[in-house]
Amino acid sequence: MQHLVHAIGHVKINTTVPEAVVRDATEILGLHVTYSDERQTWLSSNGRAAELVLLRSDENATHTIGLEALTVEAVGEVASRVEGAGCRILSREPSLKCMAAGVTFATPEGLRFEIHTPTRDQIYGRRYPTHGVGPNRMDHLNLTSPDPTATRRQLEQICGLRLSERMVDDSLSWMYGGNRQHHIVGVVRGKVGLHHYSFEFREFNDYLKLGDLLDRFDKQMMWGPGRHRPGDNTYAYYTDASGAMVECSGSMALIADDADFVPNVITSLERPGNVRCMNVWGTPAPLEWRQHHFPFTAIK
Repeated sequence: MQHLVHAIGHVKINTTVPEAVVRDATEILGLHVTYSDERQTWLSSNGRAAELVLLRSDENATHTIGLEALTVEAVGEVASRVEGAGCRILSREPSLKCMAAGVTFATPEGLRFEIHTPTRDQIYGRRYPTHGVGPNRMDHLNLTSPDPTATRRQLEQICGLRLSERMVDDSLSWMYGGNRQHHIVGVVRGKVGLHHYSFEFREFNDYLKLGDLLDRFDKQMMWGPGRHRPGDNTYAYYTDASGAMVECSGSMALIADDADFVPNVITSLERPGNVRCMNVWGTPAPLEWRQHHFPFTAIK
């Protein structure tokens, strides 16, 4: 199946405390504000117009997961597949003025996705003043679904995402797109929501800066630093003022031989035997990380 989705595009978050989330995103993570009005704020880690979009709201919840297709034609092909996969189209117009095309759809489980062309990008605008760490790009996210196999099937049929790795009971699986990194979307069994979104760090010393910045703002890492077995990326996690979990990730392994690639199946599910199946350095995930849930806003 053709990869219609190339990479993560953006994440929209509803929040009651947009100013506090902007502070966390700029002063700790090191994003910069690219646009703001009374309703929304766009932030980016590079020259792209928007990677994280904050919507002023009366709730803290995930609004939309944006996935990037490279062409208007790919967005059109996605739109043609939505209803056949049992989902419904909410909009055929791009949600942000920095996109040429977009289609938004909802799954029966209650997840909302927008497949869109790349946001406007100034490739020489990626170095900007910041007191924060300054990551490279938004690179993946993990969502939670009560029916992960159905969600995975929808993403395969509509977006052309492919399975890279899964746990044998399908409680957690990873899917990759056209950029071939191990995963751009993880699917976790649970109530509908967003487990975390992630920005790619440039070097390991960035974790030192992250830890000290979190301490400065009276915060702590929830888990990490460490290295995941699936994806082979380094990681550290914290939560922002809205309650959303942010992962700071090193670069992932790439799936170079797409035609002959066979997804890995993790069969060891019980602790302590499975700890090193998940984490190269053997650091088990704490309970608060495993139970974290950031809900999706209701889809009308």
